Amino acid sequence: MAVDSSSRSVAKAAGDDVARGRSRGTGHTSPSPRGRRRSAGTHWYAWSMVAPVVIVIGVIIGYPLVRGIYLSLTDANERNVERSIGVNHLPATYEFVGLDNYTAAITGDKFLATLGWTLVWTVACVSITFTLGLGLANMLNRRIAGRGVYRMMLILPWAVPGFVSVFAWRFLYNEKNGLLNKILAGGGLDAVPWLNDPTWAKFSVIAVNVWLGVPFMMVALLGGLQSIPGELYEAAEMDGASAWQRFRHITMPGLRSVSTTVVLLSTIWTFNMFPVIFLLTRGGPGEATQILVTQAYKFSFEISPRDFAQSSTWGVLILILLMVFAAIYQRVLRKQGEVW
Repeated sequence: MAVDSSSRSVAKAAGDDVARGRSRGTGHTSPSPRGRRRSAGTHWYAWSMVAPVVIVIGVIIGYPLVRGIYLSLTDANERNVERSIGVNHLPATYEFVGLDNYTAAITGDKFLATLGWTLVWTVACVSITFTLGLGLANMLNRRIAGRGVYRMMLILPWAVPGFVSVFAWRFLYNEKNGLLNKILAGGGLDAVPWLNDPTWAKFSVIAVNVWLGVPFMMVALLGGLQSIPGELYEAAEMDGASAWQRFRHITMPGLRSVSTTVVLLSTIWTFNMFPVIFLLTRGGPGEATQILVTQAYKFSFEISPRDFAQSSTWGVLILILLMVFAAIYQRVLRKQGEVW
């Protein structure tokens, strides 16, 4: 009884303190203008360091984003935008059309077909990259001879500039003089039209993107594996757990925070992987390997007249799709108890 009365007294005293704090304006209320001025005066150095970054991001990212959203609501193309022809300056004559561009894009067959292949391309690349990266990370996490050499060799595709790697693969895929077809010819097999057949072209671009993405996935997952305490594996092994049980109940839960992050990043990067598609096939043969981002580029630079409004519309739709995916992904993780 004495303990209960003491607890009630402490709770009452705490409640009175909170009430007095709120009455003085020191509870959860917003800081006063004087407090904000004092904070700005105290942290002026931090604000001065952050300000250039905020300005640069606003100029490089913010303005193009706002401009793209605005153009997507117009009928802008190269014939009605502001331009100069010799000494003559022609003002912009494009008009505001509202959501007509979005309606035309979403209801059109081209957008849906391109979106379908983009989803297949993204899911295939991310799943294969994650599987290979996890397998290699598990191998390199063990004590094997020459582990440092293997790590360096597996990181090389990530160290080489992407466009150099893509051009090298384009040479390998050459139907007449490529190394791959020469190897097949040496085995008595017919040459494969790697980049000239729609099915083989899709396989080829996925293979190149996986080759480029595995090093990042491997390094990230290897870091996650090395953060898992070895005592957990020792205890599980002493309890008679098999290798698969240790992998399922220790490795995968231990990698959850890392794997969720790298899968999200890899999905966003792959969904917008312009260099591999553009430099390897330019969306061909025909439109077989065209993804959303390369099609948006095509609207602005490869058709006549160049359709800036439609290109901006596709860009905004890509942004919306990725934002929806990230929101759903984060919600699923929260339901599973993962907080980030």
